[in-house]
Amino acid sequence: MTTTPSPSHPSRPSRPFGRALCAMITPFTTEGALDLDGAQRLAARLVAEGCDGLVLSGTTGESPTTTDEEKSRLVRAVREAVGDGVPIVAGVGTSDTRHTVELALAAEKAGADGLLVVTPYYSRPPQDAVEAHFREIADASGLPLALYDIPGRTGVRIEPDTMLRLAEHPRIVAVKDCSYDFLGAQKVISRTELAYYAGCEEHNLALYAVGGAGYISTVANVVPDRLRAVLDAFEAGDTPVSARLQQRATPLIELMMASGLPGTVTAKALLNELGLPAGPVRSPLRPADRQAIDGLLTAYQELTAD
Repeated sequence: MTTTPSPSHPSRPSRPFGRALCAMITPFTTEGALDLDGAQRLAARLVAEGCDGLVLSGTTGESPTTTDEEKSRLVRAVREAVGDGVPIVAGVGTSDTRHTVELALAAEKAGADGLLVVTPYYSRPPQDAVEAHFREIADASGLPLALYDIPGRTGVRIEPDTMLRLAEHPRIVAVKDCSYDFLGAQKVISRTELAYYAGCEEHNLALYAVGGAGYISTVANVVPDRLRAVLDAFEAGDTPVSARLQQRATPLIELMMASGLPGTVTAKALLNELGLPAGPVRSPLRPADRQAIDGLLTAYQELTAD
């Protein structure tokens, strides 16, 4: 796994899992079983088209409806497909600390390079309990952790002051930020060595411009090269071009992520239309209807026309 040293923080890589990461869907067969062959083909395509790393069994990967065994099998299959040089981050977050530790150890054994750990959901723990939860998981495994801050789904966020304390743990190295608290994110970026990854595609360029590490993207399942081009242009010093590329991607981002359908549903709908591995979603999710699919296809075709 390659990393880029940080000029301001030379003691820790600033991009522990790369810059451009895809929150990969979990392909299923038409009967709803895990499609490991499809997962391998999709993973190889994503890497070939610009993804530095892959996040498995996150929100987009339908982690609430895949079994512990399926999660481990998925890591092993994708590792076989992409080799050792591509970072694989395994989603292991649950609402149960003990279960999360079990999943973390299983992911480590299966060959993951890092862990994505979401805030415990439904029980709405206070901040001291949130902090203790993450510390217990970081202590249990030898893998680096990315904290997943998505209060819109969990009901509890990781407050900036809690992030500052957690940043002191040697294995807590990154954040997937879906907090929609841009000021809070900048506060933590400026005061810690945590690698901040945008978890909301509309923030990819903005967060990168203020010191973020990159993104972990659902939309990258279908246009990995277009999203990476935004960061590449900024990295090359051409801010106007990077801004235009981000703006061009906005209609597809909006339809995939803010149309009232979960990103898993829209990503799988597009992948299926494009003849790429995806398959159905698992209940309680339901597939997109024809009208939604046609809108997604139009936005995709407009973005990829040139």
